[in-house]
Amino acid sequence: MSTSKTIKSALISVFHKDGLAPIVEKLNELNVTIYSTGGTEKFIKELGINVIPVDEVTSYPSILGGRVKTLHPKVFGGILNRQDNESDIAELKEYNIPQIDLVIVDLYPFEKTVASGAPEQDIVEKIDIGGISLIRASAKNFKDTFTVSSMDQYEEFLAILSENKGTTSIEQRKKFAAKSFNISSHYDTAIFNYFNEDEVVFKASHQTSNTMRYGENPHQKGYFFGDLDAMFDKLHGKELSYNNLLDVDAAVNLMNEFIGEDPTFAVLKHNNACGFAQRSTIKQAYLDALAGDPVSAFGGVLISNKEIDLETAEEIHKLFCEVVIAPSYSDDALATLKGKKNRVLLIQKTTELPIQNVRTALNGLLVQDKDLKTDALEDLTYVTDTKPSKNELKDLLFASKICKHTKSNTIVFTKNNQLLASGTGQTSRVDALRQAIDKANSFGFDLNGAVMASDAFFPFPDCVEIAGNAGIKSVIQPGGSIKDQLSIDYCNANNISMVTTGTRHFKH
Repeated sequence: MSTSKTIKSALISVFHKDGLAPIVEKLNELNVTIYSTGGTEKFIKELGINVIPVDEVTSYPSILGGRVKTLHPKVFGGILNRQDNESDIAELKEYNIPQIDLVIVDLYPFEKTVASGAPEQDIVEKIDIGGISLIRASAKNFKDTFTVSSMDQYEEFLAILSENKGTTSIEQRKKFAAKSFNISSHYDTAIFNYFNEDEVVFKASHQTSNTMRYGENPHQKGYFFGDLDAMFDKLHGKELSYNNLLDVDAAVNLMNEFIGEDPTFAVLKHNNACGFAQRSTIKQAYLDALAGDPVSAFGGVLISNKEIDLETAEEIHKLFCEVVIAPSYSDDALATLKGKKNRVLLIQKTTELPIQNVRTALNGLLVQDKDLKTDALEDLTYVTDTKPSKNELKDLLFASKICKHTKSNTIVFTKNNQLLASGTGQTSRVDALRQAIDKANSFGFDLNGAVMASDAFFPFPDCVEIAGNAGIKSVIQPGGSIKDQLSIDYCNANNISMVTTGTRHFKH
């Protein structure tokens, strides 16, 4: 039996009618019998095209306020029958069931209704029953039936109709069936996640994706599943790479700690801040952030919490950097930064970010709540005889925010709202500390009077001793070690202030 099928009849019942008219007109031109319901039926009639109401086929009107329109054996029998099965064909004749070769149905906008903040009653009414059943039935029977399940498919389907005069191949029908099951599974996932409060399960579905040039390395494929257009307006530059996106993610999460504060600038490399400063102007914040590690800044990702002006842009333009992110740019700043064709320029939009982290592990996934805790003044416990000064407290909390977003094990040094150095991703906290000291010294920073943040407690006093000898005068750390007192005693003996937060900020 031929795997090609010519469309002779169609059921059309859609929520979104944009772009539908050319398809209906083409079907009419091909002498296809059209069945429809409700608003779609009215739409087709207004085009001057003959349409058979579904209730004439079923002998039942739309009931329950439109909740039940197409859920009937004469509809689903017409869709699900196997055209090469003699018993099925005999039953169609016996029960006067029309053959349906094409189903064009989309789904009520459930996700948009949830996002709009609508009341639960309105959200529940946007859970499609008949539509999703029609889509699944038609897609299941792809050997005989063609399924169009979204307005996004109209253009491609119209091309198939026009090129082949209503005849479709098995490959085309199977391809559109796959699209249909993608849509139905995504829809059900959204509904479940809306209702679920108790089940500890992980369900996620993303309908939009970007193909990266490659993954972390050129021999690896890479993809991003999400909506970058909802996050950023891209103004200039090449396509973002897999590694760019990891750095951009780190930059956005870090800078979110400083929204609404004084002008703040960060330079990131390999997901860690290598430069960070907060100043009275964004230009000075950039210059002082860059001073933190001008070597690592080469090829980095830059982010600002304020508009980038011309003076700042002229300084940035001297540096080779991959990406610049800001809430806005002045016109002349934008013109300057566009001077390098590959530099990516992004405007960050106000967007709600996920509240969970997800990553693969072994043969499954690790899922956790995001670390949304930011250490604040009221969280601090003053554990030493010497108390931090007002300026030291400000620097301690500043350092804690940066430390939270730096790879463990980490040590962060700050002074006067500037990152002086950090030790990142070390297997030993002592190694992280020594790395930070060496880095600060190599770029000419004076650690006398600086403060230190640690992402986890000190099990021994060696870190505070090394830091104190380097000039550190105040320390912030989670506390919680059974040997906390050893570090506290050293600080008391050497006039170093220490506060604990009670919250560990590992970032692996």
